[in-house]
Amino acid sequence: MTAPAEKHVFQAEVKQLLDIVIHSLYTDREIFIRELVSNASDALEKLRHLKLVEKDVFDADLPLEVNITTDDTAGTITFQDHGIGMSRTELVENLGTIAHSGTKAFLNSLKEKGDTSDAKLIGQFGVGFYSAFMPAKEVKVYTHSWRPTDEHLVWTSDGTGSYEIENATEDQKRGCKIVVYLKDDMKQFAKADEVRRILEHYSSFVTFPVNLNGEKINKVEALWLRSKSTIKDEEYTEFYKFQAKAFDEPRYRLHFNADAPLTINALVFTPKENQKRFGFGRMEPAVALYCKNVLIDPKPKNLLPEWLRFLKGVVDSADLPLNISRESMQDSALIQKLNRVLTKRYLKFLEEESEKNPDGYGEFYKQFGIFLKEGTTSDFTHREQIAKLLRYESSLTEKGKTTSLTEYVKRMPEAQKEIYFLHALNRAALESGPYLEAFKARNFEVLFVYEPIDEFVMSHLGTFESKRLVSADSANLELGDAPAATGEALADDDVKSLCSWLTEKLGDAKVGKVEAGKRLVDSPVVALNSDQMLSPAMRRIMRAMKQEEAETPPKMDLEINPRHQLIKNLHKLTTTDADRAALIAEQLYENALLAAGIVEEPRNFVTRLNKILEMAAR
Repeated sequence: MTAPAEKHVFQAEVKQLLDIVIHSLYTDREIFIRELVSNASDALEKLRHLKLVEKDVFDADLPLEVNITTDDTAGTITFQDHGIGMSRTELVENLGTIAHSGTKAFLNSLKEKGDTSDAKLIGQFGVGFYSAFMPAKEVKVYTHSWRPTDEHLVWTSDGTGSYEIENATEDQKRGCKIVVYLKDDMKQFAKADEVRRILEHYSSFVTFPVNLNGEKINKVEALWLRSKSTIKDEEYTEFYKFQAKAFDEPRYRLHFNADAPLTINALVFTPKENQKRFGFGRMEPAVALYCKNVLIDPKPKNLLPEWLRFLKGVVDSADLPLNISRESMQDSALIQKLNRVLTKRYLKFLEEESEKNPDGYGEFYKQFGIFLKEGTTSDFTHREQIAKLLRYESSLTEKGKTTSLTEYVKRMPEAQKEIYFLHALNRAALESGPYLEAFKARNFEVLFVYEPIDEFVMSHLGTFESKRLVSADSANLELGDAPAATGEALADDDVKSLCSWLTEKLGDAKVGKVEAGKRLVDSPVVALNSDQMLSPAMRRIMRAMKQEEAETPPKMDLEINPRHQLIKNLHKLTTTDADRAALIAEQLYENALLAAGIVEEPRNFVTRLNKILEMAAR
């Protein structure tokens, strides 16, 4: 004779909790599949440890795996594991109460906070099982404990006010078989394709085999938990393609484990190509966050800084304080610590790669250097470390060859106190312009920067190894005396007279001040930027953004070369042919703007040049 079913009433607190779980706790109803698979995996793990100390285990030879079957005709989905199972008492404690020592405290905490978030509760309250009632009209749990003498039992409930426990009429294997009878509007979870999608999304790396209708789903191994010495390059590549949904091979991989300050298992890849360069739009974060092999968030915010969004891979930490539904992180301070550890480790890895294989790092930098530059302007914590990874051409490197700021500083002569840089669209424009003359004469190296963001980078860095970063076209540079220049210069009084005349003719709207200087060797005049906040490069950016400030004609300082023959001749013309002198002064001014990368009105430039040529041809 089969004993009659025992009817139990859920604790009052559990009734409230079930209502919270079904209607509020989880944002996606599909989460119940992840939760039941995770519970099954936990049961298998407990059994695995138990077999190490217990000799008499019921059905000892059963495989440790999770089997899921769907029946879209009957509208059911079944989860079966051969784990530790439950006795009658354990059914009451685990499924009829929730953390029987602290249920009221849990509900009080919810009321006090006004929501369902409490990081400390995860792992202490078995709420994952109750997610099955979101799609279910009824749930049956068939179970037999690992103890051979325990009963074959079935637990039944519709998730409202009560549950029943009775002896099962059929013999049960060790473990649990959970049958979820789906509501009419939830029958999609009885379709194999839908369940496969959910399993591949959340449970691809569960430790034990997960089978759907007899087919293994988690075919890719969680490589981040294995020792690096046991993994072949082909396995890494296969994992990268699976995790990143990529077709290429990774350029770099970083596989590391840490126990302090956090338990971290990470496997992070750098792609070979920057897809954004091909017009694929802005990259989204693609390093997934796992907790004990179970996906928590495929695109977690703040796990890595925004500028590292090109990375792909997995970070798994058992220390994650999740909210009760395991759908979000709760401890922002801990996530920040995780962020710092991962970022510092990746930057150290890049630094090592740049030293071991400079050419390979150069290829990486061509693809992803723009992200490092973004990091220097947005990530104060890691700015100095990122700065060591920047690469630029310079006046001392060959075309196409780059140098680091560290190497630049090592080469600085004793007399040089600052790091100098110049911006232009290309190297030829810089080498043919007047700005390098003063630096070549003093044997000072100048970094060549070609992208508008580089000006942001230099201004945000400010200093590197206690050396100020200064634009070589700045008006207020202290370069010291240059080597003796050849040629006789205008007399001091003539220089003052010419500077005053140029200031008057060009007007206050165009020039700030005009004076003789020591920086020019072969050029007659140079335009110096007195407004570092609105440099030529910044002006071009703002003009492209249609910013009103960029439309105002630039006001530059002019420095003349009193030894240059053109300047000497101009001084004479100011007294013998004032009209021609004025025309030449305007042309010299616009020539200087052209060299600086600024020509406000090219038609005026050409028209004036034609007039000068006409005069010369008489």
